Formats: sequence, structure tokens, C-alpha cells
Amino acid sequence: MKKTTPALLLAALLPLCAYGAAQDYRIDHMDPPSWWTGMHNSKLQLMVHGPHIADLAPTLDYAGVRIAAVSRVANQNYLFIDLEIAPDAAPGKLGLVFKRGGQTLRYAYQLAARARDSAQRTGFTSADAIYQVMPDRFANGNPGNDSAPGMTEQPNRAQGYGRHGGDIQGMADHLDYIAGMGFTMIWPTPLLESNMPAVSYHGYAATNHYRIDPRYGSNEEFRDFVAQARAKGVGVIQDVVLNHIGTKHWWMQDLPTPDWLSYQGTFVPTQHHRVALQDPYASQEDKRNFTAGWFSKAMPDLNQANPFLATYLIQNNIWWIEYAGLAGLRVDTYGYSNTEFLSRWSGSVMAEYPRLNLVGEEWSTLIPVVAHWQEGKRNFDGYVSHMPSMMDFPLNDAMRRALAAPDGAEQGLNTLYEALSQDYLYADPGNLVLFEGNHDLSRIYSELNEDPDLFRMAMAFVATAPRIPQFYTGSEILMTSATRQRDDASYRRDFPGGWSGDQVDAFTGAGLEPRQAAAQAYVRKLFNWRKGASVIHHGKLMHYGPEQNTYVYFRYDGAKKVMVALNKNKSDTVLKTARFHEMLHGARAGVDVISGQRVSLDGEVKLPARSALILEIEQ
Repeated sequence: MKKTTPALLLAALLPLCAYGAAQDYRIDHMDPPSWWTGMHNSKLQLMVHGPHIADLAPTLDYAGVRIAAVSRVANQNYLFIDLEIAPDAAPGKLGLVFKRGGQTLRYAYQLAARARDSAQRTGFTSADAIYQVMPDRFANGNPGNDSAPGMTEQPNRAQGYGRHGGDIQGMADHLDYIAGMGFTMIWPTPLLESNMPAVSYHGYAATNHYRIDPRYGSNEEFRDFVAQARAKGVGVIQDVVLNHIGTKHWWMQDLPTPDWLSYQGTFVPTQHHRVALQDPYASQEDKRNFTAGWFSKAMPDLNQANPFLATYLIQNNIWWIEYAGLAGLRVDTYGYSNTEFLSRWSGSVMAEYPRLNLVGEEWSTLIPVVAHWQEGKRNFDGYVSHMPSMMDFPLNDAMRRALAAPDGAEQGLNTLYEALSQDYLYADPGNLVLFEGNHDLSRIYSELNEDPDLFRMAMAFVATAPRIPQFYTGSEILMTSATRQRDDASYRRDFPGGWSGDQVDAFTGAGLEPRQAAAQAYVRKLFNWRKGASVIHHGKLMHYGPEQNTYVYFRYDGAKKVMVALNKNKSDTVLKTARFHEMLHGARAGVDVISGQRVSLDGEVKLPARSALILEIEQ
């Protein structure tokens, strides 16, 4: 707030520009482009952008809606209009009138009726399983939009960092595949316009916050896709970026205020000292650099301490939830944004949608760093977050290290056991999102030395751990990547079958190698079973310290028990069931959820070599 005060005071003192001749006034941007009645927050702030628009005085005559304040900033091409919308205001067109002397500019602003029960929509929960898709690399449903008027980067499928043509229609065409695999949520990486000259495919450098990139489709197509997915039992999570934009964002040609960007628009790279925000010994400079530093010259860092920008970002995310009917948000580079803003942002979104879920990315393997951001955490510095969920990078890292460790390694499965034992550090560990991989990580199959058995163990753990599971497109068919150094192109190869002429079609299984087909069948069986396993969704966890290179844990509630046993040995291993008497008292057998076979638990249990055994215990 303090940063913007001088600019605001200066703007307030500036007189309206005096022109001898009539000015060509127009409105180039009106954001948000529409709004709704019946929202929890009765206030709405409009960003109006056009040549010398601040010269004009806005008025409004509409029952139940009034102009509460008008703010002018350093740039006279902007006006910020605060509206107050009464609970009984009717939907309709707000006739905004902008006047200066004898000149008048009119704008019909749409105020729509909010969808019934919109505020009570349920977000993703531990009963769901999320399928992450990079739209550009998934399926090209409409080759006609590969190039679009005004878009600078053209498609080049031969380039690992080029656009390949996947789109919204491609995702819509394969919703049956996603649902059939047992997934109930889809998380596409950002779909907003990213009109950057190169490497625009990933979408994390937006150039317009209110427009779907036309190479993916239109706003209407995205909204239709969400409805189609919902009809098939699949919710849609939108990927949003609060921290930065692309250099070709329309703001960059005409910044509203000098402090719209961090470091007054000067490129200062972040040094990624994420621990500084909680470090009792940290310098203020390190704290500032972490949140205000830029990711790259191509990604200007936003200064959310500016109150107009903060409100803009909050309203933008609420607009997309309401407009498209979303089931949640995934927030990129979460901790890099202004800390106070994040508290306000998360609180504002959750106040509007109390049952929604939001998940943030804090790429740290340190549990206290991730735990800091989750709602309900009592932080030593008094920081209050309203963020329900975070991506569980610590447990992902522990899982990968535990399974990839050499046979007989001292840590091995103990790494996994000890990571879970620290769940007391989280306010709500069961609402964290555990992922086997994502678009920024090497493929898990490659990390596990292309061992199909270890791969199945990883899948079993992700599906049965007390978390919300998230799966990365292509893992089910054992897609590979580079592992020794970061190589985004290898992590983000096209999903086979998504383009006309592909020799392999993973959607139908045509052309898959036997090991790929087997892995896909395993994932399909596992996650479809999980869909109906309420004990996995909401049950408690009891685990036993790894012994004999095995790790055993149970998910249980008042009605059911599931036993999970990971055996990293290259031979069958027999465990005495007496050790697990707290969970197996009176039990004689269980049913293998994958094979359907009955497994004896009478005195001992035999674990097949290099396997994950998941048993529904017979009571």
C-alpha cells in the first residue's frame, strides 16, 4: 500500500486535461468485462483503459448499483471505478456514461444473474484424482486454429520449445479417455492468451488476463469444455499465475502506474531464497528479492502491493470461476507473490466460494516451507493464510528418492516413512496434492531407471496415500525424459495419438508396446478402484517402520480397512502378520484390488517380488 500512495496522491491533484479541440475518446479495455448479481462481495472495481479516459467523469443511473468512488492514477489513460452492487440489484445492462464538457461516451456493461448455488460449488477433494494436461502437447482437435490472426508464434511441431497445436477441442475429444482412466479432475496448464514471440506454448507468460489464447480456442469454447467435462463427471481446475506476466502483455505498452511492476519495472532477477520469508535471521533485502525479483526478462514481476493491481487479480480469478464454472484453481509460483496480497487473495476467493479448493505451488522439499502457506497453520510470525491446499513437493521428492535408491540402501523406503511421519507439521495434510510428476519434472519412469515394477509401486503409493493424487499425462504409458539436467522439452513431449498421422495412439492403445499397455491397464484399474474406495478418500493412516526392505501401511475407518505393502526386494518376501495385529486382529484374508485374488493373512503374508500389494481386508 505504501508504495502506491505517492502516485495516487499525485494523480488526485492533477487537473483534468484541457484541450482546445475535441478528443477522440474510446474505451480499449473494460476489465472485468462483465459481472454478476448476488456475489458475496458487493463491491466491484472496473479498470477502464483508453486514450485520456481520465479526462472524463463517469456517471451511472441503475437501480441497486451506484458509483462509490472514482480513482485517477499517474497514467491518464486509466480510470478505476468502484461500484457498489446492492443485494437486490437486478441483472441487466449498466449504462455507464462518461462525460467531459459536450463530449459523451457511453458503455453498456453486462451485469448477469449468478448461477444458482454457484457459491456452494464443491471443489476437488481427497475423493478426486487429478489428471494434468499440457494442452499444446495433448491433442490437436482443431488444426484450423494452429495459427491465428495477430498471434506472433507459429506452430512448429519439430521444435521442442515451439507450439505443437494441441487445443481445447483436443481435450474435449478425449474426455472419455480421461474419465475412463479413473480421473475425476483435469488440470490444464494455462490457457490464457500468451502472445509471446517464442516459447509461448506453456502459457505461463500471459498477455491478456481475460482472453483464452485463440490457438487453444475461445472463451466460449473453454466454458463449453468445462460443461462437457462436468457432464462426464470430471471437474476442471484452472492454472493461474499471480506473480508475473509476459513482456507482450498489453499493460507493458501503457503501464497504469510507475509501480505496477516490481523494482519500478527494472529487471532484477529473483535469487529464489524462499526460506527467507520465515527465516528469523533473514535480511529484508533477501525477503524483498524473493517476492519482487523477476523470473526472467521475459516475465515481468507484478507488484501486488499496488491496491489496484491486487484487486484486478482477485477479481480476474473470481470472474473465471464464475464464468466458466470451475472446480478449483492451481496457482503457479505461489510464494513468489507479495505475502500480504496472498493472504487477501486467498481469503477473498474462499469468501466467495467457501467449498472450493485452491492449490498452490511452493517448489520446496522442506516441509515447514510448504506448511507455512496452508490455511490453519499457526505461523510463528502470525502470518494468516486462507489457502486450503498446497502441492506436496516434499512427499513427491521422498517417494522418488525412496524408490530410486539402490537395493539395500540404508534409507530407501525409510525416506518415505519418515516423510509421512512429519504430517503433524501441516494444518491439513489430507488436503495436500501429491503428484507423481508434472511438466517441470523429469518423468518418473525415467527416474526409476525404467523399472516397471518400481513404477507400479509409485502409482500404488500416490493412489493410496492420505493425499489428493495428481497424475501427469503420459505417465500411464511410461513416457520417458532426460534426468540428469533440466530438459523441459523432454518432459513435455506430445501425447501419442493426439495428432493425425501419429503411428501410436495411446487413447486406443494401438501401437503401444506390451509394457506400456500393461502400465496403462494398471493405472486404469487402480484409479477406477480408488474412485469408489471411500476409506482411501477419508480414512485414517497407520504405518509401520520399514523392515526387510518392505513398507506396510493401512488406511482405515469405522467400516473398512485397506492394507498396502510395498516390497522392493527382487524376491518374494514373507512377513509375519502378528506385527500388524492392531489392524489385522481377527482378519484371515484380504482381496487384491488389482487381481481380485484372495490373499491369506493367517499368520503370515507373502509379498510378491518387486510389488505393491493392495488388499481390502475381509472383516
